[in-house]
Amino acid sequence: MLNERSRGWLKFLHRKAITPDDWSEAGEPHTWWDTWSHAPVTNFHRFDIEMSTWALPMYVDQTPAWREVYAEILNGLLQRHLTWRAAIDWVTMIGNDPDRRSYPELWRDLFIPDPLWGVYDRPGWTGNGLPPWGIQPDPIGTDGNLFFKGWLNFMLSCYGYVAGDDRWHHPFRCTGIDSEQFLWNHRGVNDVLVQQWTDRPDGPHCENTKIWPLCLSGAGLGLKMFDNLYGENGHRVYDNWVDILRSQYSAVTVGGHVEWMALYFDPIEGFIQRARPTAMVTNALYMLPQEPEFAEALYRTAVEQTRWNDPSVPIGDVPDPRPMTMALVLAKELGDDVTFAHLSDYAERNWEPAFFGSDMSEFGWWFHNGEPYPRGQLNAILAMQELGGPGTWSKPWAEPNLAKFAQPTVIGVDFPNLGLSRAIFDDDRSALVLTSYVGTRSHAGRATSFRITQLDHPELCTVRCDGQAFDRWGVVAPDTIQLDLDIAEHEIEVSVRQNERNKTDGQHTTLLRGPRPGTGLGPDRPTPRVGPAPSVTTGGSLLSSSDAPDGGCQCC
Repeated sequence: MLNERSRGWLKFLHRKAITPDDWSEAGEPHTWWDTWSHAPVTNFHRFDIEMSTWALPMYVDQTPAWREVYAEILNGLLQRHLTWRAAIDWVTMIGNDPDRRSYPELWRDLFIPDPLWGVYDRPGWTGNGLPPWGIQPDPIGTDGNLFFKGWLNFMLSCYGYVAGDDRWHHPFRCTGIDSEQFLWNHRGVNDVLVQQWTDRPDGPHCENTKIWPLCLSGAGLGLKMFDNLYGENGHRVYDNWVDILRSQYSAVTVGGHVEWMALYFDPIEGFIQRARPTAMVTNALYMLPQEPEFAEALYRTAVEQTRWNDPSVPIGDVPDPRPMTMALVLAKELGDDVTFAHLSDYAERNWEPAFFGSDMSEFGWWFHNGEPYPRGQLNAILAMQELGGPGTWSKPWAEPNLAKFAQPTVIGVDFPNLGLSRAIFDDDRSALVLTSYVGTRSHAGRATSFRITQLDHPELCTVRCDGQAFDRWGVVAPDTIQLDLDIAEHEIEVSVRQNERNKTDGQHTTLLRGPRPGTGLGPDRPTPRVGPAPSVTTGGSLLSSSDAPDGGCQCC
């Protein structure tokens, strides 16, 4: 069930996602998109939209019978991720960084080993064009840029988990160097990741020439969700990579203490840059749904070394809150109540949580930055710890709820004026259980309506609202009813009669509406690629931009 804070963040994120702005080369995104956090690595607009996706599978598991708002948000985020502005680092940071001799002294040893100081590019500098790869204009088809295409695949997979439709299995365009358009679909993006990782078991790189375990774990989440949805096994490349990580890029004691782990490794220069304890937290968050034992060891090591797990030790100044926000999420996820209480107390006192907006119904953490909007990256992480209890982050990957796609579903809710904090189909009782809330206080009491679809016998439904029989509803389609009510807090129960074929046993099943098996990779040309759409049973096709169907581009 969504609490008041999670509802407030959802409302603001929805406003960000649906408000038009210009992410083209000539445009400028809205100022609420975060380009400041965690410089010099993630201080780009796209990391705000990527991180804003993380909580959405958790949201949908709280309201599996009401998903349209999450799909609308994801569509807005995905459309932006395909623009020039989202790929700005890859399309503008060509060759070596001309400023690498004047980096801040703080970055020495933290980001760059001392022997390479002054002659090595910082993390975050993509270095498109460096040998042996040369200029690669396509942000997806390139050998590198994992922190673009890996998270794009994650977002696309999350959309599949939320919506269950084939929208992103149809061709879309992604913008590259000189605003050239490259045609892809979800299948093609997923397949190129699997193929590149298969060819290079150490993993694809982000910047030329750096391979980051944390980005590989993020990419692994997208592959795992794709497999869950469509019954495939692309995630095997991540499972194989974990063996390499354990043997070459980390060291764990017999007692489960992580002695060190790579922040990134450079196979060309031949060195490993080791991570500080706080960076282990980031790796742990991404790894937990995939490799829980190793992820928990990373988390335990980090909170022990930082003393965040000791309430008797005051938490000092935190220049970069990001690792602590992730530790807070992990503490709740792992049921570490002591650490969670210690960090939560610090967050409440120091990170300025507050409701805002025209009717004070949006929510964020302001961090005393004095800015007009809460910073997206940090807030997107903190939103995760407002959802559910232990295991909520891992569940969409470990125990995905795909039965929801065949169950009664609520559509047409007048969000953000009205929202649903609970929307669950109780299969045992054959009843849809809903809790509504006022999303916009100035609209309270106004008439509204929404529909419930995927009903086998809509005429046989019975509806109760706030414990009383409710008769302001009717059949509006062969599988759909409409409820007419007001914008208010209500407890609603809709008893339905479903055919045996549509009853579920509570276990997830493979989503049959996904793409058919096949690589989607052509033998000759590396890009652009489009894998088979859900209705296609043959191999993938290779298309140019001019081959796109009218209206196929959702982003430009």
